[in-house]
Amino acid sequence: MITATQKPLSEIWEMLKGCSRVLILACNTCVAVCHAGGNKEGEILASLLKMLAIQDELDLEIKNNCVEKQCEQNDHSDLEDDLDWADAILSTACGAGVQFIAETYRGKPVYPALDTCFIGVTEEKGLWTERCQACGNCILGFTGGICPISRCAKRLLNGPCGGSTAGKCEINPELDCAWQLIIDRLKGLDRLELYEQLPQVKDWSTDRAGGPRRRILDE
Repeated sequence: MITATQKPLSEIWEMLKGCSRVLILACNTCVAVCHAGGNKEGEILASLLKMLAIQDELDLEIKNNCVEKQCEQNDHSDLEDDLDWADAILSTACGAGVQFIAETYRGKPVYPALDTCFIGVTEEKGLWTERCQACGNCILGFTGGICPISRCAKRLLNGPCGGSTAGKCEINPELDCAWQLIIDRLKGLDRLELYEQLPQVKDWSTDRAGGPRRRILDE
């Protein structure tokens, strides 16, 4: 799940300066689960911005609407009236959704209402933690299903680093050492021989080098 947090209201307000009709477009999937940008959050944000407009005595009209996934090519026919009306779109999607909406509706400025954080899991109610950096070269089969790229503060492929103490990370003692978790997991699986294998040099070209990555579904 992609997690995000809402930008400070002051930052959003600054982006909208000069706009007269703003459509707040919510995204009701990932960012709805983490209570950042779903339909409910879009409605609350619309109310706050309307109050700011009244307080500052600005002639700013605001509407809100919602789609299930802003990162997919959907039928937006039910949004046509709102999109024609608006002179700017404030998206409560992740960064991918914001960019896709901007590409789809090129004639209107699209502003982000959220800061995208990471791909994570729900540990408990109200707590999400990072598990994947989408590096494009997954090694989870060799590390007991625990990712050292996202969970080791140093992104080490040959840990532990020697600085951990009592299974905790030297950079942040509140965090478990990822490599200690990996070793304990492999022991529990009776697969510790995987840890003793020298890891291959990571192909970082599948990560962030060389521009945007693409994936084409094989037929």
